[in-house]
Amino acid sequence: MSQEDPIRIRKKHDFTGSFLVIGWRGDLGNLGLAVTDYLNHKLQAEEFAEIDPEGFFSLGGVAVEADVARFPESKFYFAQGHQLTIFQSNPPEAEPYKFLNSVLDVAVHHCQVREIYVVGAMVSFSAHTAPRQLLSVVNFSQMKDVLGQYDLVRDMDYQTSPGERPTLNSFLLWLARRRKIPAVSLWAPIPFYLVATGDHQAEQKVLSFLNERLNLRIELSDLDQKIREQNERLAQARSHSPQIDDFISRLESNLVLSEEENADLIKKIAEFLRKGD
Repeated sequence: MSQEDPIRIRKKHDFTGSFLVIGWRGDLGNLGLAVTDYLNHKLQAEEFAEIDPEGFFSLGGVAVEADVARFPESKFYFAQGHQLTIFQSNPPEAEPYKFLNSVLDVAVHHCQVREIYVVGAMVSFSAHTAPRQLLSVVNFSQMKDVLGQYDLVRDMDYQTSPGERPTLNSFLLWLARRRKIPAVSLWAPIPFYLVATGDHQAEQKVLSFLNERLNLRIELSDLDQKIREQNERLAQARSHSPQIDDFISRLESNLVLSEEENADLIKKIAEFLRKGD
């Protein structure tokens, strides 16, 4: 390992061909963090490697969340007995090509990864009472056939708009393709007024797919309780505020709210949930 190699291996494991699940901190609804945290907890995954933040993140200041300093971290975990590698990281602020190649170096040289799944979210302008979907983008067309037996949309063909930089997930899929590693970008639409608080239904949708595809045998019933509690709080918000109920009822009827009404609904939902907390 050269002095410039940003990869730090803390502990070696016996990998015999694993899957890799990637979640980014700070994405929409913090979905990637929620999914990878859940997997780490349920599978008792153990940290074994990290990528040095120097050169990829600005270290002149740190983010503060809930009065806790948050330094940028990029860590790998291994779930023994499941042949599952989990990578959880802040998105790199600089040198994305080098950073993503470092991720793939660990995947190839240390974990023998045979498939990659990266978790993402997108804004939905549907009501929270609508069923959640799971969308997928693949880097090899044959993966569409592989995913055909699962409950997700697999006929998406995403293309970066001219003049725009590719998203981090698109960049990752392209680099994985160059290394001949099948990779899938999973996208869960989140109702726009739940982006700030998180969406347990979207979390469950992603985890249900990963549970089945990767044969993890995780009991997900605790998410049912979280979903019930979130839906009860939203029902309370509707009963306490006729305006919130009107906005959500119109969304349930597939009507489009104005930008001002969207912003008002986001604000009112956040205020109500914050009071509850």
